[in-house]
Amino acid sequence: MHIVVLIKQIFDPDVATTVFRIDEEARAIVPLPGVSPVISPFDEQAVEAAMRIKDAYGQKLESEKNDVKVTIVTMATETARVAIKGELAKGADEGLLLVDPLFENADAVLTANILAAAIRKLGDVDLIIAGRQAADKDLGVVGLGVAQLLDIPAITYACDIEIDNKTVFVERVLEDGTEKVQTQLPALVTISHELGKPRYAGLRETMRAARKPINAWNVSDLGIDTDIKYGRQHIEKLFIPDNKVNCELIHGDTPDDVAFQLATRLKEADLI
Repeated sequence: MHIVVLIKQIFDPDVATTVFRIDEEARAIVPLPGVSPVISPFDEQAVEAAMRIKDAYGQKLESEKNDVKVTIVTMATETARVAIKGELAKGADEGLLLVDPLFENADAVLTANILAAAIRKLGDVDLIIAGRQAADKDLGVVGLGVAQLLDIPAITYACDIEIDNKTVFVERVLEDGTEKVQTQLPALVTISHELGKPRYAGLRETMRAARKPINAWNVSDLGIDTDIKYGRQHIEKLFIPDNKVNCELIHGDTPDDVAFQLATRLKEADLI
């Protein structure tokens, strides 16, 4: 069985905003020296879900090789190799870095197309696992876009996942509880934080990770049209919003007088 886990490297969401500055000319967020990017927390749990399958079912699945292979896939710059190594140290088998200047500033649609093209080229992928959303923009659409492009079923917000031969059983989170669903492989599953805490990398696996392969594919390797004219994000302006708040006290002789003055102020501000 071949499992592909989609991950994304982001600015650490737990770091205070004071460690970042805005480059207005480049229209980009720039962290201070020493602040390293991290894997989106939901994607960390996607890796954990894959490793649980590998641990529990690696010797039980009815496949030709009777094992489970986990490939980490990300679309990023060369600096993401460090992040991939971190996930390989948790037990994944190999990494794939999709890197090309043409991939820069890709929106969710273009990102899904690039990831889907990579998965097609990998071939014989049984299960794709992704985080429910990236913790930077919180869109939650890339995984579903990949499933649609590959024409495979998708199950979202999973908190538990099991596999029996060619069927995947998923417990997914709802607003008022959970439900259990199943579908045939190949399929895509997005993981929610209710899955539980991801594992830490052990010393032995960290040493092994140094020898595990990380392949790099560019736009030519994927066979994508180099004249990509869609799916680009264009930032008009990037700024820190002004959080100053003005407070105005409204006085009046009676409650009706205060209410009238309040309504007048709101109307002047085009709020009503």
